Amino acid sequence: IKSMVEDERYCVDIITQVAAVQAALNSFNKVLLGNHLRTCVANDIREGHDETIDELLKVLQRLMK
Repeated sequence: IKSMVEDERYCVDIITQVAAVQAALNSFNKVLLGNHLRTCVANDIREGHDETIDELLKVLQRLMK
């Protein structure tokens, strides 16, 4: 994207590329969040660390802006 801007490529092409990158990052975040829930969050809850739920809620609020 940086090189596209530096090369003064057509704005719509840059916007399209940015949208593709955002979609890829969103997909990655979904996988990462799922793994986090199955491992870290589940383990913390089993061990009685209820503050993990508050942390998870904050993360979800950031993701859903």
